[in-house]
Amino acid sequence: MTTPAMSDAPQVAWKVLTAEQFVRFEHEGSFAGAPVDLADGYVHMSTIEQLDETLTKHFAGQDDLWLVCVDLTVLGDALKWEPSRGGALFPHLYAPLPLSAAIAYGPLDRTADGKLSLPIAG
Repeated sequence: MTTPAMSDAPQVAWKVLTAEQFVRFEHEGSFAGAPVDLADGYVHMSTIEQLDETLTKHFAGQDDLWLVCVDLTVLGDALKWEPSRGGALFPHLYAPLPLSAAIAYGPLDRTADGKLSLPIAG
């Protein structure tokens, strides 16, 4: 496992949830994980640079998806940066994701030219 230098590590990451998962996340105040997260033992997240590929590879053809912007600085030692696709480091959370770490969220939407329209913290 390799951890990016503190100055190089992104401060936020993105979690993709189904609408049903998002409703549970909001209601329960934390998210233990989707089936793949539970099977792997950690909550999968992506940096902004990794998000489009994650959506294409793991969520193609799915509707009613939500994006959650996660403040990584509040997750402590439960957050690990580990190699995945092509050796790229991905943020993995070895604990339930607390709703308090969500700084922005909203339904997945794309602009007319196909770019992601990201929820804005506010």
